Amino acid sequence: MPTDDLPETFHVTTDEQLRAVSNLTRHRIMAVLRFEPATITQIADRVGLAKGSSSYHVRLLERAGLVKVVRTRKVRGVTERYYAMAARSIELPDPGEGGPDVLMRHAVADLEASPADGERHVRMAHLRLTDEQFAQLGARLQALADEYRALSDPSVPDTSLVFALFHPAVRAQSEEGSK
Repeated sequence: MPTDDLPETFHVTTDEQLRAVSNLTRHRIMAVLRFEPATITQIADRVGLAKGSSSYHVRLLERAGLVKVVRTRKVRGVTERYYAMAARSIELPDPGEGGPDVLMRHAVADLEASPADGERHVRMAHLRLTDEQFAQLGARLQALADEYRALSDPSVPDTSLVFALFHPAVRAQSEEGSK
């Protein structure tokens, strides 16, 4: 299925959708489907799940509207369904102050599960930026991610890019001194 037919963004707006994307297994299933459609068996193999578990999680994602059947075919009398993402990207609502950032938690879990002997580029930088510089950097990071997403080739292994540009919470003086 060509990705040109997909909407650019799926906005998560309901509790059902938020529960669907909040699960790490379903997050990994969506990662499998981000470049090409796959069957339940293919998804199970790539994520390391039993077919029944894979089917359960895909059904929840489908019911929430995050994935959809894009084609079917008959194989020895059984209808095989190919699933794909419903959009190129998913936008989650702001978790609010103190709320868990689901995407960052999943990204850290994926990083921790990645091969320790593999090449990684992980860096944290503390910056002091004007509002204009902050906006410019955010736009540049997004443009860079979009540029490389356009170059993505489904025949090569996945690479994950995660970035977070934010203003950290200001800690009270007494809170810092007690640590």
